[in-house]
Amino acid sequence: MPDQTTPHPGASQPPPPQNPFDFPQPAQPSRLRVVVADDNPVVRAGLTALLSGREDITVVAEAADGREAYEAAQQHRPDVVLLDVRMPGVDGISALPYLVRIAPVVMLTYSRESEIVQEALRRGAGGYLVHGEFTAGQLVDAVRDIKQGRAHFTPTAAGALLAQLRQGQGQAPGGSPLPDGLGQMNANAYGNSASVWPHNQTQLPTQPADMSLPRVPAPPTSPENLSQVQPDVGQSSSGWTSGRPAAPDRSRFQLSSREAEIMDLIASGMNNQQIAATCFISEKTVKNHINRIFAKLHSTSRSEAAAKWLGTAPGSHRGLG
Repeated sequence: MPDQTTPHPGASQPPPPQNPFDFPQPAQPSRLRVVVADDNPVVRAGLTALLSGREDITVVAEAADGREAYEAAQQHRPDVVLLDVRMPGVDGISALPYLVRIAPVVMLTYSRESEIVQEALRRGAGGYLVHGEFTAGQLVDAVRDIKQGRAHFTPTAAGALLAQLRQGQGQAPGGSPLPDGLGQMNANAYGNSASVWPHNQTQLPTQPADMSLPRVPAPPTSPENLSQVQPDVGQSSSGWTSGRPAAPDRSRFQLSSREAEIMDLIASGMNNQQIAATCFISEKTVKNHINRIFAKLHSTSRSEAAAKWLGTAPGSHRGLG
């Protein structure tokens, strides 16, 4: 006689026990939406691949200059904007006050000058990261934290911020002049004002007659108005600019565009593996480029080459050492 406690193979199974507390299923967290703005397509592709590989982050748009970044931010309403400083057309410093009205902005750049760092923070940047001073994981953490209002700075930017705090109220309004004409928002710099930015009267004030961009109130974190930035940086024949060394004349080195790009990365502190990943080339190719660079710069080490490239080596402004 079969065991009465054994269910028949064809019999239906009892339903699973109900959750007595009726807990709701946890909601899936929304992904952080990021706009990446950099004029270098290789850097943009690398950043997009790095960030999009995270489950909680997606890159919704890329931009090659400040105007494209603004248009992308208007269209996609991202959670974070990663913004380069030096870009053709509308640079990052000029675009910054407009972007911070839409989303938090992190400067992600090779520009390490203290006056640029200070001006970016003055105009509302929520963080400042210099290439070569952070890891991939630190970049991802910065993107996540900026959305929560937590600022991130790499050592160079932190040093510039500390210097600004030490200066206190002794600094003249508007800060130090910016190099290379960054942040000069005038018709000569960007052409016809009607073609620089899309105008939406419901979101931006009326454009003043003497500016190529509509006037925007200074960000809450900025003590000064955008229009107070000193527009001109004069260079003297002695090789100094407003008390600072002028940019070195690198044309005499006769580097190719790829060699110049790699030399910038060397000067930023990257090793061969990091340079290869940034430029999407092999380490062997990087070594071949470096050998040619050292020959052209008459250098035998990375530090010597970087000093000549940055104009900090003795006699840099008189010629090759």
